[in-house]
Amino acid sequence: MEHIHPENEWYALFVLTGQEEKVKERIMYRFEDRIRVVVPKRILRERKGGSWRIVKRVLFPGYVLINGHIDVDLYYSMKSIPGMIKLIRSGYDPVSITEDEIRVLSRLMSNGEEIGISQALDEGGRIRITDGPLLAMEGYIKEINRRKGRAKVIINFLGEARTVELAISVLQPA
Repeated sequence: MEHIHPENEWYALFVLTGQEEKVKERIMYRFEDRIRVVVPKRILRERKGGSWRIVKRVLFPGYVLINGHIDVDLYYSMKSIPGMIKLIRSGYDPVSITEDEIRVLSRLMSNGEEIGISQALDEGGRIRITDGPLLAMEGYIKEINRRKGRAKVIINFLGEARTVELAISVLQPA
């Protein structure tokens, strides 16, 4: 899947946590090409049983992003999808995800729906991102945990700042 673009409007569905992929598949099956569905994921390194492994985790658990025009018929058809709780809305109108929020997510998800591992270089206590989704996004990084290989990043989503952990590999200069 290519970068996500702010064409039409982007909305968020609140779904059962752990059911994001199933809800995505059901929406794609039922509506085919009428709307686009995205479940942002992050690739992380985790240590289990003394060895490191690569895992994929949902970036915003309990949320599925949809792109397209939502009319009354589409809304009521989506409500009947198993696993879907509700469309995020304010009063009677659905709350759209802002263009700035979509732009940041699109930049992070340069590899389809997945946010990969960023490469960084330790320059005397100062971290400089050299490659990956966090390149030129140092202003979003709140903290780096070298031992776990993770960076805490602040991302605005649905009008509020959320802290998420993304994978980062910090190299020491030779």
